[in-house]
Amino acid sequence: MIIGGSKKAVIENIQQNVAAENYNDKVEVNDATLTLAESSQVIATYQKRLQSPNYTINNWLARALMTCTTAVINRRTDIVGLENLQGLKQGAIVTSNHFNPLENTVVRQALHQRPDGNKRLYVVSQVTNMLAKGVVGYLLKYADTIPIGGDKEYMGREFPKHLQHLLAANNFILIYPEQEMWFNYRKPRPPKRGAYYYAAKFQAPIVSCFVEIIDLPKADNTEFNQTSYRMHILKTIFPDENKSVRDNSIVMMQQDYAQKKAAYEQAYGQPLNYQFTTNDIAGWHG
Repeated sequence: MIIGGSKKAVIENIQQNVAAENYNDKVEVNDATLTLAESSQVIATYQKRLQSPNYTINNWLARALMTCTTAVINRRTDIVGLENLQGLKQGAIVTSNHFNPLENTVVRQALHQRPDGNKRLYVVSQVTNMLAKGVVGYLLKYADTIPIGGDKEYMGREFPKHLQHLLAANNFILIYPEQEMWFNYRKPRPPKRGAYYYAAKFQAPIVSCFVEIIDLPKADNTEFNQTSYRMHILKTIFPDENKSVRDNSIVMMQQDYAQKKAAYEQAYGQPLNYQFTTNDIAGWHG
């Protein structure tokens, strides 16, 4: 599903970042920018909203709407590797490739297939996304989204405390280690260490995922064909209790990237490299 207008400038930014080996940089255009004070205010509003008497009702409605949206978007989604989630009863951090504003629904669809599929999924998102309007804005505000950004007090104390509480309650938390979204980009990008640091710090496993994007022979708009998804649930990665938080986070990050790389190579039948081709952008007419 194409959200927004032409992606020509976005794809040009992807090409430039690939050439410069800046695999985690922003490529979207016209995204909101906030000062530190503005970012902190959005965070404060988010924290106040969580304590509002109306939050529980809106949260229930937003989650119900998200469940319906997930079912519609993923009516053609294939899921492989569910056996890798067998026996996983504790809270976990989920990682996946970041290529579409709605691809978190693919993760939701996959996790719903578990025997205890009602377990909640929280999604970590850039604080600027909390400014979205309309239905998308409503979902971001109320459908279990956790903003990242703001001042050091929030990121150093409140954010990790929130993650720890959710993991202790056996919830899943989706963190995109690639950081920025690259629209319809097929390849897994080298991850940043944040997701793995929190997994190591709180002794939580990593549910490693890779979404394969499949071109369909039907136009979506003048630039893209429609696509469908195949979710690959990979081997769950557990921290080693004998390693330090830093060493654990590095080892878990390296294993997760290796698994995503192997999944890409198996799915597309070619070795992973970062030389840009038109086929790197799924569905693109080029």
